[in-house]
Amino acid sequence: MGTRRVIKVGTSVLRGSGARGTEAVIADLASSLCGLWRREEPVVLVTSGAVGLGCNALQLGERPTELEALQASAAVGQGRLMTLYDQAFAAHGRCVAQVLLTRADLASRRRYQNACRTLEQLLSWGVTPVINENDTLATDELRFGDNDTLSALAAVAIQADELVLLTDIDSLYSGDPRSDADAKPIPEVHSLAEIEALAGVAKGGGRWGTGGMTTKLSAARIATASGIPVRLADGRDPAVLEALLAGEQLGTLFRPSETPLSSRKGWLAHALLPKGSITVDAGAEQALLEQGASLLAVGVCSVEGSFGRREAVRVISEDGRELARGLSALASEELEGNPSQRGVVIHRDHLVVIAAS
Repeated sequence: MGTRRVIKVGTSVLRGSGARGTEAVIADLASSLCGLWRREEPVVLVTSGAVGLGCNALQLGERPTELEALQASAAVGQGRLMTLYDQAFAAHGRCVAQVLLTRADLASRRRYQNACRTLEQLLSWGVTPVINENDTLATDELRFGDNDTLSALAAVAIQADELVLLTDIDSLYSGDPRSDADAKPIPEVHSLAEIEALAGVAKGGGRWGTGGMTTKLSAARIATASGIPVRLADGRDPAVLEALLAGEQLGTLFRPSETPLSSRKGWLAHALLPKGSITVDAGAEQALLEQGASLLAVGVCSVEGSFGRREAVRVISEDGRELARGLSALASEELEGNPSQRGVVIHRDHLVVIAAS
């Protein structure tokens, strides 16, 4: 098999424009992805759109704001969304498979591995997995970063060669091109440090920060940290995707890390849901970042949150920077009750440094 890809398409692309509605967008997308299969290049599709289709079917005047109404709209729209994909791929003699995931599915190591095995089996059969967050069951947040983060985790799960994020803008910019006349396109991003700097700009406010670009930068950070290049491109024109898949340099390319995380370390860093945080002193920070050491209780300054043994935590520096994530060998109560204890809090095998360099 050739290049293995995850392609993510969001609501802003799927809704279409003018005479080219959602059905036509999905038909063009299916045509392009089936072309990949003909070249023996497996593909996983991560899609949004269930809530929007549900709202249309229910003839709602505007998108609901209450969680229950959003979840119910997704329940109505998900079947319609899959019907469109099923028909579009069937026109090319291909099958699709619905895969609905929640954040909890990815945070559980056993369920994460089960999902990985299922995706691998589908790909071996030549079936395109169509992944969406299970909006009807999601309780913490309905959207998983507009599925951007979900697509990055899917790319890590199948050890993809490339993640493609299709959006309604032609490139990453130095600012919001809709309001900043000096905003310039950024053709390449070379490191995690660059991504973090751009994320700081995106959080500066305005539509660019509160819209989809911040989550796309987060997805790029997850994928590139695991050695997967990411392409951000305009998905509104089907010719752009065709050109991109043919090797043309369009949009923005995020270069992968030269020291990628292993599959398990990637899961530790990005799929887990931290239950609390541990602040460490300068000596512990140096040992973690420069020596790859385990975190010892003697280096712990304070504990925040309530967590049990083998639950995920963030490791924070004294000035508030997130240094690492891992599975704590001690519960929060044990750490708070024994500040001088000299045991291992997080073994290095269960810890991953995520501080940008």
